[in-house]
Amino acid sequence: MLFSETQKKILQQLADGQFHSGTQLASVLGLSRAAISKHLKSLADIGLRHVAISGKGYRLERPLELLAQSQIETMLSPDHQALISQWHIHDSLDSTNSYLLAQTSDATPLGIVCLAEHQTAGKGRRGRQWVSPYGSNIYLSLRWRFLHGGIASTHGLSLAVGVAVMRALHQLQVPAVGLKWPNDIVSQGKKLGGILIEVSGEADGPCTAVIGIGLNVHLPAADAESISQAWTDLGKITGHSPISRNALAGSLLRHLLDITNGYENIGLKAYLDEWRRYDALQGQAAILYIGQQQLDGVVMGVDDLGLLLLKKPDGSVQAYASGEISFNQANTCTYS
Repeated sequence: MLFSETQKKILQQLADGQFHSGTQLASVLGLSRAAISKHLKSLADIGLRHVAISGKGYRLERPLELLAQSQIETMLSPDHQALISQWHIHDSLDSTNSYLLAQTSDATPLGIVCLAEHQTAGKGRRGRQWVSPYGSNIYLSLRWRFLHGGIASTHGLSLAVGVAVMRALHQLQVPAVGLKWPNDIVSQGKKLGGILIEVSGEADGPCTAVIGIGLNVHLPAADAESISQAWTDLGKITGHSPISRNALAGSLLRHLLDITNGYENIGLKAYLDEWRRYDALQGQAAILYIGQQQLDGVVMGVDDLGLLLLKKPDGSVQAYASGEISFNQANTCTYS
């Protein structure tokens, strides 16, 4: 979906959540009232619903905080800002990961940041679509080039990025969040977000990782109807005034850059103890799905390589590098 400049200007006028008369909007934007109504209908088709009351005008169903580089950068120190070579903030993309994967390769190790207000084909794990309504959540990707160690130097990066997300959420005082192996952010047994890392490059030389993070800030129920698993968002978790999307994006980037910068020299080991503190699966009866295979057991955490440890009914413990894990939400531990 392509956003027109006119639609963006209408959103900027209505973002405060207050009523604006059709006459006022038409005057400010240089459009007819009929054209305003038509544009609002097209915005409603992508989830930006509005209320229209005769004599008062139009307002969005809820206020909208649009992403802005200047506001995101207030959460970053000068040292963090120096690690970013390019910013890309879009109204709509197929996915932020796909956008960065298509960028021309270069030798700079500096990060390229991409954020979008809306995704038409957001990527989830194992090819699933990530539900991505406009202006509601965080869809963020960082492209980082590792110069040494080849693809092996990125081993365990998804777990380390999970630690970065936990640090960012704690910085903004979000309670009761944890990590679900290998790349989910959860709260009370419900999915809050996910991590998707796509790596390309040489076995022994430089390689590039595109690190995608999706976090539900405010996920309208109507947009979540297609989600097959239990989900939550930050509004439900905090129960108070919504968290600023710009502050959240800035905090995520701050902690993500702390981890990616030099990760090939430090590796997962430096973050394992912290990851284990947020492990939402530890001690839980669970089912691990590997292709068509189903394995029952109790999760015993992760080993020093970040592999899942599953205790089988016969008492043996085996490590697994991949798979889809399902567990009883009623017995889920919470973390704060």
